[in-house]
Amino acid sequence: MTFAGGAALAYWKNARETGASAAPEPTRTPTPKRVASPRPSPSPTPTPKPKPSPSPSPKKTTVPKSGAGTFTTAQAAGDAVGSGTLRRYRVQVEDGIDISAREAAKEIQEILAHPQGWAAHGRGRFQLVSENADFVIRIATPDTADRLCLAQGLNTHGELNCETTQGVVVNLKRWMLGSPTFAGPPSEYRHLIINHEVGHEIGIRQHMSCPGPGKLAPVMQQQIKGLNGCRSNAYPYDEDGSYITGPVVP
Repeated sequence: MTFAGGAALAYWKNARETGASAAPEPTRTPTPKRVASPRPSPSPTPTPKPKPSPSPSPKKTTVPKSGAGTFTTAQAAGDAVGSGTLRRYRVQVEDGIDISAREAAKEIQEILAHPQGWAAHGRGRFQLVSENADFVIRIATPDTADRLCLAQGLNTHGELNCETTQGVVVNLKRWMLGSPTFAGPPSEYRHLIINHEVGHEIGIRQHMSCPGPGKLAPVMQQQIKGLNGCRSNAYPYDEDGSYITGPVVP
């Protein structure tokens, strides 16, 4: 198409105003915004649990091997318990050992009054006194116990108790520690000591042995020397009131 002078100018002017010949702008797809992924929160550092303090080791009981050789008599007395022949006893503790004579006398008094003991079954009446006693119960260090027992021809080897013409000698080691053959605490083993030696005092001179596997050992068995299949036992009578016996040791 050919335009002359002014007509051409008019055409281009009109085209600009109407945009007829303007090329359309390309459509731009907006770039999506990147959304930052949330950063994971760091796991909390676990607070270390405090380590438990080690339990203190049990205090070891120390038993002196020897003592002064002199004794303190418990200044205590009580009512007679049981039935039968009255036997008055006093309690003595060797000087210099950490045992109260009065407390020991109280414990022995309770042992002799136990419902499975001699007094509860007519084998004697026992009364704690501080003087004019029929026999004495002495708690002595191993060396002193050996000396007192050996005077009666009994060798206790620093380990055993004995019964003498004056009464009962209790080895402090056994009183405090019990026995490795006895399945019970020393407090229970003390019943066996007193019941065994007082058994001799009331006239049971011979020892007994185990009556059979699994049965209760007689109180007159020397249980510290071995149970021979029996169960350790500290009382002359069982809970039903039956006397626990066994074959007599020749």
